[in-house]
Amino acid sequence: MFFSSVLHQALADGGLSEYVQDLDPAELVPGADRVGTPAGAPPIAPVYKSDDLIGYIYLNTDFVDATGYSGKPIHILVGLGPDGTILGSKLVEHHEPIVLIGIPQRKIEGFLGGYNGVNAFYSATKDTDKKAPDYDIVSGATVTVMVMGDSLMRSALRAYRQITGETAQTQEAREQRVVDGEAGEVTDWQTLLGNGAIRRMHLHTGEINSVFADDPKAAKWPLKEADEDTFIDLYMAVVSQPAIGKSLLGEEEFAQLQQDLKPGYDAVLITAGGPYSFKGSGYVRGGIFDRIELIQRSETVRFHDRQHRRLGRIAAEGAPEFKDVDVFIVPDTFEFNAAENWSLKLLVQRQTGALSKAFRSFTLDYRLPDQYVQVIKPVQAQPEQAVTVEVRTVPQPQDGQSLENIWQSLIGAPNADSPLWVRIWQSKLVSISILGLMLVVVTAIFFFQDFLVKRPVLFDRIRMSYLVVTLVWLGWVAHAQLSVVNILAFFGAVRSGFQWSTFLVDPLIFILWFSVAAALLFWGRGPFCGWLCPFGALQELSNRLGRLVKLPQIKVPWYVHERLWPLKYIIFMVLFGVSLTSLSLAEKLSEIEPFKTAIILQFMREWWFVLFAVSLILAGLFIERFFCRYLCPLGAALAIPGRLRMFEWLKRYRDCGNPCMRCYNDCPVQAIHPEGHINPNECISCLNCQVLYHDDRKCPVVIQRRLKRERREALSSSG
Repeated sequence: MFFSSVLHQALADGGLSEYVQDLDPAELVPGADRVGTPAGAPPIAPVYKSDDLIGYIYLNTDFVDATGYSGKPIHILVGLGPDGTILGSKLVEHHEPIVLIGIPQRKIEGFLGGYNGVNAFYSATKDTDKKAPDYDIVSGATVTVMVMGDSLMRSALRAYRQITGETAQTQEAREQRVVDGEAGEVTDWQTLLGNGAIRRMHLHTGEINSVFADDPKAAKWPLKEADEDTFIDLYMAVVSQPAIGKSLLGEEEFAQLQQDLKPGYDAVLITAGGPYSFKGSGYVRGGIFDRIELIQRSETVRFHDRQHRRLGRIAAEGAPEFKDVDVFIVPDTFEFNAAENWSLKLLVQRQTGALSKAFRSFTLDYRLPDQYVQVIKPVQAQPEQAVTVEVRTVPQPQDGQSLENIWQSLIGAPNADSPLWVRIWQSKLVSISILGLMLVVVTAIFFFQDFLVKRPVLFDRIRMSYLVVTLVWLGWVAHAQLSVVNILAFFGAVRSGFQWSTFLVDPLIFILWFSVAAALLFWGRGPFCGWLCPFGALQELSNRLGRLVKLPQIKVPWYVHERLWPLKYIIFMVLFGVSLTSLSLAEKLSEIEPFKTAIILQFMREWWFVLFAVSLILAGLFIERFFCRYLCPLGAALAIPGRLRMFEWLKRYRDCGNPCMRCYNDCPVQAIHPEGHINPNECISCLNCQVLYHDDRKCPVVIQRRLKRERREALSSSG
């Protein structure tokens, strides 16, 4: 019940009251001198100048999903005028790695300031002079600024409607176009192209070079192909309309699509040929397609990998062959009507530096042909009563709701009312499954280690393969690198008001920490440090390559080694002490961990960060796992509770250390003392000593047993 109540409290807390406590309201609403009590569901705070109401403040994530590249929400306070105009905004919390270090804060502030004066409500109903800024104002953080800008516009519209009571039903009466599911018939590609059901965007190399010509940096890198060569040949169509969908997808594929199309959902087919891909690579790393978006009035639809279906080919007769054939589902969380006018915006990017890109956008308008549309005449309805912000209260969950209900919400279908962490978990089921499989495999390796270590060649191949997966998928693709910052943030949350939702929003990190906590009871810190740490895997794999090219290996003298390894404990204690007074300063000091540089940002940072990370990797070429041995504060933090493990899984002989020194000399991280015992604080559970334990060609004890056995066999055969 305690876990349940804490979780409910975390999910119910919108955070607005906390963020506005020390806020100068004039930052968001010019001229304001005080903030009223937040009220409403979601909460909105009225803002006053003396006793005059001059605007409102709200938190974007209370109204819309603002999940960024990191998989965590981007919290922005927004000031809104009484007429729905955005007056100001302030980024108050985020976990975007590229913004934390790679992009100056002033650029983010400049981008957000570009929305000042934009009226989201009028943008949704008519053309206005004031438009939202372009995304390339913050080169290098495309996905992040897309999410920020999208959440500002969508949340402003929803907040304004809540304040005034304005809804889709009380807007200006007009005829409404809706998709007619009974209209049309299955036909071929050319017919659909001719009647406008399929729209085309064909860009040539010359057009692309010309639009970048005004940017000196981008102009230095023109495309080398001939001007008349195709850059991208893109087509799109609404395939949630049955006749169009069956024509382009085929009966079987359309039937499968219908299973995913809940009421209010739409589906759009986007297919293209040419060297430029509309999908990009952002969806591989962060799950967001960062090169395309659908725009309808103030609504901007960007797609996540969970809303994507990849097809092999177009089923319609006469359709060309395309490199990319993809269907994107538009959920009902967006105010999108496929029968009304809308547009596809394609972002074309060109690299201009290590962390900078130039962007140009191309728009393809779409209007579903009248033959597939049903027109609904306006019905005069009584407008709903306007919502008075000051008198509404946030509904609280009932104390009796059980963890079973929370679990049901996790495994159920995603919807707009689900908590953010639930939607994130549901969107990352594939990644969660892969991580779960990795955990099962490493657990099996430890439980059946006696079988594997007796087969050193097989074990070595398994270990190297596992480390490659840890580095490439877990680290560089999934960005699931644990850090000492996680530990500092956890203790900080315990002291200042713990909320489970803060930690649940990143499922891979949460699962890894849960598994590390369990492993500490059985094996200590070794399973993570030796098998599941991407940077540790990078060090070991690079050292293995160094050995292959015959780089000399340095054996640190024991008296030096035992005086160096306490350094990481000192570093951890300093970071922990600093975090008690300033968590933000502790996070900056934790850059002694090269994890963000080498794993999260893949060396795309300022040169001094890259130089530091590369220096540690170079040191590891000669001293295996140099950083793990002497500097890693995360390893030190895990080693402290790791001494409480319940079992001793590593076998030793009485002769170990006296007189035999083989394991002491061969331990990759020198975790074995000269007298033969293993230091559990330093052991990474690589199981190298267990391979030696059973090796009848290297371990003197086993060698003696083998020689005795061979002599007995020789005597018995001669007799």
